[in-house]
Amino acid sequence: MRYTRTFKQSAEKIKYLHKNRRAYISLLLFCGIFIVSLLAEFIANDQPLLVKYQDKFYFPILKTYTEQTFGGDFPTPTDYRDPYISEKINQNGYMIFPLFPYSFNTIDYNLTTPTPAAPSLKHWLGTDDEGRDILVRILYGLRISIIFAFLLTFISSIIGIFAGAVQGYFGGKIDITFQRVQEIWEALPQLFVLIIVASLFTPGFWSLLLIMLLFSWMNLTGVVRAEFLRTRNFEFVKAAKALGVNDFRIIFRHILPNAVIATITFIPFLLAEAITALTALDFLGLGLPSDYPSLGDLVRQGKDNLQAPWIGISIFIVLSTLLTLLIFIGEGVRDIFDTRKNQ
Repeated sequence: MRYTRTFKQSAEKIKYLHKNRRAYISLLLFCGIFIVSLLAEFIANDQPLLVKYQDKFYFPILKTYTEQTFGGDFPTPTDYRDPYISEKINQNGYMIFPLFPYSFNTIDYNLTTPTPAAPSLKHWLGTDDEGRDILVRILYGLRISIIFAFLLTFISSIIGIFAGAVQGYFGGKIDITFQRVQEIWEALPQLFVLIIVASLFTPGFWSLLLIMLLFSWMNLTGVVRAEFLRTRNFEFVKAAKALGVNDFRIIFRHILPNAVIATITFIPFLLAEAITALTALDFLGLGLPSDYPSLGDLVRQGKDNLQAPWIGISIFIVLSTLLTLLIFIGEGVRDIFDTRKNQ
């Protein structure tokens, strides 16, 4: 119970994050970027937000309508950029598009310059070599990268914390066996494994998450193991054992909260590491399929199109800003739980 109270007291320190102006502002900016990316479909989309046709309202962004709904000839999904369909709707109503009338895979066939096109009022950050809007692809790519990083960090942390807890609490042969297995597993070349998997089938979002999870779960194991090795000999643990308290109850109720405090400071850095890893794999062509909006794909586009510096500059600013924000947040959280700075 003593360490449960310690965890609660330490959790209350989060409210003092605003005293660290750099970390607090970084947290607000990161949350703002993430929220904007979650609303990507309502900010950038080639489907209208609202269509009024013959006194009826339609919401193409939420539901797919066929051409026949708007006076077309075919029972196929409506292409609202088709001049024929656009004229039909405008004659009998109107359309309201998002701020950017492009999705991440929309190719602009009306460009007046060769691709990749330079920044303009139509495409604020220009287009890539396929005529797709760079700003829109960054917006969608940020969402995928951040969600992927959150899922990978969350799941790998749970597995790593559990493995470290078992090792540190029971010690002995269990600890030695886990350590040897972990050393062997860490020695496996992750890049070669990904190359082999990519040659067998095209990785998707979930399959790539699973593959990276096989190697990333060990990030927190050592920290949690060390905390359990230190705590398992404390008097309150020995007293709980003497009273016949179940081992797993001692682990999860009494020791784990204190160990979790030590791991919280690593989470922002793990998020940054996951985003960097996904970007690197996409850059090498071993990550998400080409039909996904990817920050790594934009890095590759910048490398392949040195005559279009706006691509490389844009993605460099985005990645460096995102990773810098996470590092500042991590430093702020670390300072919160640093007892030397909070005495």
